[in-house]
Amino acid sequence: MLSAINNMLPAITVSALDFKRIESLLDALPSSYDDVKDRLFDELDRAAVVEPVAVPPTLVTMNSRVRFSVLATGVTMVKTLVYPKDVAADENNISILTPLGSALLGLSIGQEIEWQIDAQKTMRVRIDAIEYQPERAGDFHL
Repeated sequence: MLSAINNMLPAITVSALDFKRIESLLDALPSSYDDVKDRLFDELDRAAVVEPVAVPPTLVTMNSRVRFSVLATGVTMVKTLVYPKDVAADENNISILTPLGSALLGLSIGQEIEWQIDAQKTMRVRIDAIEYQPERAGDFHL
């Protein structure tokens, strides 16, 4: 499960289209993915859901190219949040099924999230910019 430190998870927003697609993806996964499914269903359960045309341009949605910083190291990365079928298309793609991918979903510029990576390590990232967002570009088919 995505376990934020001190249970202080930031508010997130998800488009209705992303919500439906992620829910369908999770329903189709085999039981060997139960931990992943639980983590993402927890994220979806706490999300405010809006229609794609109402998505703010500062929000991380599926297929968004996101610039974020790892706060402990100061390293900045640019990744595109994608469905598992699209991961191999670009080395900068990150699957929604990964802990980082599910943590990024629904965050806005300036928001931070910290979660347990394993029993002894945490990671905290901050959203710095949305370099591309399908909703902002009118690409609702992605």
